[in-house]
Amino acid sequence: MSTMRAVRFDEYGGTPVLEVREVPSPPPQPGQVRVKVAYAGINPGEAVIREGLMKEYFPARFPGEGQGSDFSGVVVEAGPGVTGVHVGQGVIGMSDERSAQAEFVTIDQDRVVPLPDGVDPAVGACLYVAGTTAWALAEAIQPRQGEVIAVSAAAGGVGFLLSQLLRRAGARVVGIASDASAQALEGIGATQVAYGDGLPERLRAAAPGGLSAFADCFGGGYVEAAIDCGVPTERIKTIIDIAAARRFGVQMVVMAGVADPGRVVGELADLVAAGELRVPIRARYPLDQVRAAYEDLATRHGVGKIVLSVGGESAGAVPTA
Repeated sequence: MSTMRAVRFDEYGGTPVLEVREVPSPPPQPGQVRVKVAYAGINPGEAVIREGLMKEYFPARFPGEGQGSDFSGVVVEAGPGVTGVHVGQGVIGMSDERSAQAEFVTIDQDRVVPLPDGVDPAVGACLYVAGTTAWALAEAIQPRQGEVIAVSAAAGGVGFLLSQLLRRAGARVVGIASDASAQALEGIGATQVAYGDGLPERLRAAAPGGLSAFADCFGGGYVEAAIDCGVPTERIKTIIDIAAARRFGVQMVVMAGVADPGRVVGELADLVAAGELRVPIRARYPLDQVRAAYEDLATRHGVGKIVLSVGGESAGAVPTA
């Protein structure tokens, strides 16, 4: 069996437990493809799993647990019975085995979709987790023309995509983010409001007629802020604050709620290709700098997504948004 370099860890913990090792690269079985990875996405949920905070739901398989969900790359081998994708084709994929942060991924064919011409593979690597989560939020909110909807962490991976989906539905978006992100949010038609003390007052000033709905992409008190602003609990959605969802009876939205994620990712990729959806890539780290990539992610600053460059180009931690 051939080998590859991949991210692994042997115990729960912070970034110091992460290592890049030489591991087996299994060949595809019937209905599977082997993809040479160009870029792998970086997502907060991966850090939560690695730290053991969700081990009752997502237990690690020690020793040698892998990491990473979404990726982009090129099909280099196809197992018997594969249809719809072919060797040499660029694809976007989603691994349920936490195996995306590696030089190769062997995966069922229904977990990859074609990468449209003209779409940066780094952007493609961000569409499964952040994209389907944003889509699920938009579906849960059911935005209507003219509504005013607040989004926390609006400059982040999920929030930036969600803000654009809400705008496409005709809603006005009030994006909660740092002042440094104001220009980026204005560029997609959102109104930026700074986070921090006094937020409810700033939200009321930005939406004198009141907020119709609230999407929490950050946690840490935003559900309470939405209630303080008079948003009906049935129009408050969170992707992260489980405790607040239980306490106040608001909906917890997860990407698994999307019925056909492959179709959704394909539609999002087509919107990117058409220039109708922006996915800023704020930094590209080489695989060997996976620790630094997650340390950067933990700051929760900057606009857009961070990716690991595996077989794609990388110049280290270079902002590219």
